[in-house]
Amino acid sequence: MRRRLPAGLRSRLLIALLATSAVTLGVAALVVLPPLQDRLRDQTVETVEDAVTDHVAEIDQAIADVGPDQPLRDYYTPLFAPIRALQDQSSARVLVLHTTLQSSDPEGPSPAFLYDSEFGTSFTQAMLSAGIQGWDGRITTVDGDSVIVAEPIGNGFGSVVAVRELSEVESLVDEVRNRFLVAAVVGLAVAALLAIALSSTLLRRLARLRAAALRITEEGPDTQMPHDERRDEVGDLARALARMQEELRRQEAARRAFVSTASHELRTPLTMLQGTMELLEDDLRAGRLDTEDGLQQVQTARLGLNRLSTLAGELLDLSRLDAAVPLRTEPVELGEIVRAVAAEFELRAERRDTPVEVALPAHPCWGRGDPDAIARVARILLDNALRYGPPATPVQVAAHADHGQAVITVTDAGAGIPAEERERIFERFHRGSGAGSAGGFGLGLAIGRELARRMGGELALEDVPAAGTRFALTLRSTSSPAEDPRGRDRVSA
Repeated sequence: MRRRLPAGLRSRLLIALLATSAVTLGVAALVVLPPLQDRLRDQTVETVEDAVTDHVAEIDQAIADVGPDQPLRDYYTPLFAPIRALQDQSSARVLVLHTTLQSSDPEGPSPAFLYDSEFGTSFTQAMLSAGIQGWDGRITTVDGDSVIVAEPIGNGFGSVVAVRELSEVESLVDEVRNRFLVAAVVGLAVAALLAIALSSTLLRRLARLRAAALRITEEGPDTQMPHDERRDEVGDLARALARMQEELRRQEAARRAFVSTASHELRTPLTMLQGTMELLEDDLRAGRLDTEDGLQQVQTARLGLNRLSTLAGELLDLSRLDAAVPLRTEPVELGEIVRAVAAEFELRAERRDTPVEVALPAHPCWGRGDPDAIARVARILLDNALRYGPPATPVQVAAHADHGQAVITVTDAGAGIPAEERERIFERFHRGSGAGSAGGFGLGLAIGRELARRMGGELALEDVPAAGTRFALTLRSTSSPAEDPRGRDRVSA
């Protein structure tokens, strides 16, 4: 049965995308619409002011050409052209006030309307007041929804007044607002469609990955994973799952190899022990016990027990490493560890007629790590050197400091390790091609490298100028405990 992703994820993605679009449109409306009205009003006022300034001289000249104290009708024709040009530029109502006809009035000059672009239409008191004030200099006033601009003519005996309604600005802003709302609705609808399409594609890809993960859970790591080569987060997730699956395959292969190897390694000495015990029992029951033969059988049994003990110890080390048992980290004098480990192998080295040479620097060599783990790695390296190195040839164990690092090296004069196996020898249960029947279980070097890395160091195979094999355990160099301010702490293993 095919399982689907919960519908809630689709709805949350849709809501998130629509909310993002709505917030974006709302912010755009707040940023654009309120300043738009003010800006349009300001531009309208500027347009009227500029138009009056551009044509006031022409109007003034037309009045001067007619002359003073002439009938009103004599001014209409000369004023028509400049006022019409002013109207075309400003879209405003134009009034011309002048004192020419009442210049002899004993009460002083009073304004007379020489021209009104909208004859027959009443004018407001605000227009008249602006025209009178305009005799003394240009003024601009906003009366409700109208802007009035007045500028003097006739050397202060009149003014040109331009009046334009601002309601058209509000109408224009309302039109823009309505169109913006329509565009916002259409945009949200398009965003919803795109969100549905994108979320469907995304959820289909996630559903395939989820189904593959469930198949891996039910069927194992050999299940076929879907390929997603897109360069995005889902593609990265698919590739991460593929790497996880590959690692699971590797671990499963290692587990099977472990079970197979461990069962074989356990069965062989157990079978040998069982046969030896049966022979001893038969000899004891028959009363024909041969001392030499009995000692040989006991020696054989002891070898089997030693192999079992070694395997049990290595399996215990692996379990501790896999369980992340913490290691200590403290200043350690590597020379002391090298001498102690070399002393442990003296008897075995004498039996093989293989001298163990210890090379130490003149001054103490301090490294930082776990003393027991460092000693364990040194034992593994020295055991391998004595196991695989040729008899009667020396094995050298050395400690030295090198560029801020503390190093322990173990070198033998054996045939060396083939190039194709230089990294594989550090894998669990891998035994070199020259291991033979006397070889170990293929766990020692894997344990050694893991311990070295848990201490912040490295275990590596180094090149030797002549024939032979050299392993180097590299740790962080440090000062003596008396000089080290960090003291002791613990790191996760």
